[in-house]
Amino acid sequence: QDPGDLSLTGDVTDEADNCSTGLEATYADSTAAGSCANESVISRTWTLTDDCGNTTTATQTINVVDTTAPTFTVPADVTIECDEDATDLSLTGDVTDEADNCSSELEATYDDGFEDGSCPSEVIISRTWTLTDDCGNTTTAVQTITVTDSTPPVLSDTPADQTVECPEVPAPAELSASDNCGMAELSFNEEESEGACAGETILTRTWTAVDACGNETIHIQIITIQDTTAPVLVGELDSEVEAFCDEVPDAPELTFEDACSDNITVEFEEISSNDGSSSTYEIIRTWFVSDDCGNSDTFTQTVFVSPSANINGIDSELCPEDLFVANLFDFLEGDYPLDGEWIVSQGNVTLTGSEVDNIPFDDLEAQYIFTYIVDDADCPSQTSFTITIDEECDNLCIDADNVVISKAVTANGDQWNECFQIKLIDPDGEENFIRECEFTIEVQIFNRWGAKIYENMNYDPDSDCWDGDAHSNSIGSSGKVPTGTYYYIVNLRNSGLKPFAGPIYVGTN
Repeated sequence: QDPGDLSLTGDVTDEADNCSTGLEATYADSTAAGSCANESVISRTWTLTDDCGNTTTATQTINVVDTTAPTFTVPADVTIECDEDATDLSLTGDVTDEADNCSSELEATYDDGFEDGSCPSEVIISRTWTLTDDCGNTTTAVQTITVTDSTPPVLSDTPADQTVECPEVPAPAELSASDNCGMAELSFNEEESEGACAGETILTRTWTAVDACGNETIHIQIITIQDTTAPVLVGELDSEVEAFCDEVPDAPELTFEDACSDNITVEFEEISSNDGSSSTYEIIRTWFVSDDCGNSDTFTQTVFVSPSANINGIDSELCPEDLFVANLFDFLEGDYPLDGEWIVSQGNVTLTGSEVDNIPFDDLEAQYIFTYIVDDADCPSQTSFTITIDEECDNLCIDADNVVISKAVTANGDQWNECFQIKLIDPDGEENFIRECEFTIEVQIFNRWGAKIYENMNYDPDSDCWDGDAHSNSIGSSGKVPTGTYYYIVNLRNSGLKPFAGPIYVGTN
């Protein structure tokens, strides 16, 4: 307030003088400091003067005081997160509109009081603001700061949904949880539900992180366990099998397993191309395997069926009387049944079983062809051979007892039994007088299955040497034959003797 405003501080009154009517009142102020910056003591000396200069003085004391508190606007109540700094006034607010009637320098301070919130991470702050002027006059106001925890925890290393093949199920992932205002409790749960079939499953894995104020974060991983793999065979199955027609093996009993299903369906089918006309045919065996989820596979075995043994007919040259006493089974080589049928394919001859029954010598033919028929549903065959009649029979220079044929060939380089030998010995003991006989030596070698592995239709014992080779120009594969028992047919053409046949042991190791 203005001390010069006499309406506030007062003016002189009751002026009087014995002679003058015009009196003049004046004053002079003397100021002393008060108790604070805005206070003072004014000593005002009033002087009243009449027309003749006569004066009267009196002193007035004016005390200038500051008792008015300052004013301000308190920050509005505010809510902040628990991880925010309540002392950061840029977040919580500061006082505004500070004013005072006397002071230009005002000081604003605050004092915080704390009250627990609804959970450990929450608190209510009562902030009391105080504005003070230079003379210590104060004004207070309260701001409420509510510290809340509404932020959920954070889960790290969260796994994505997966689709895996049964039974490969991954182990649950190792997750960690963190919270902005404290610790978080992590829990795990797994639920299993049925899939589309017995081998399929759906796993629902749930991780839940909860902080002290109940804020939670949930991560869900869906693992689809599927079954797309067909059952597999336990053990081995030969996809191709070779068998003789009279030794066809039964279909094997196969065992299958499945990684996810114990209900395996197996259907078996066998188809044969055998129409009864040949001993060479195929059998196709098929196993159809499936599991509960419809996964299927097919396993196939093909059996290549061949004649049980090639029945070989031995072409021969005989004298007429030899044919008359001949048993036709003597001209067959191989493993054959005895209940087949003999027929004459060429020549005017009658048979009784396998015996030549009658020859019309007045109509003697040069050649006779005989055929042996085996009528078997699985192993049918027809084998023919030719017997040539030598009407003169002039080449009978040896007897069958004079023919010596090797029983073994051991082609191992020890100079013994290196070659297949055919020796002719006369009654006097002379060997190899074969050149004195005008006939040709025909040699055929067969393996145990009747396959011809060597043939020489003009075999010279002095220059030719069969030492276990299956020559490339012979029937069958070429190369050194394995050690084992083989069979030979030796025909001394034009000798008048029946062909010689028998086993021979071959050692090639």
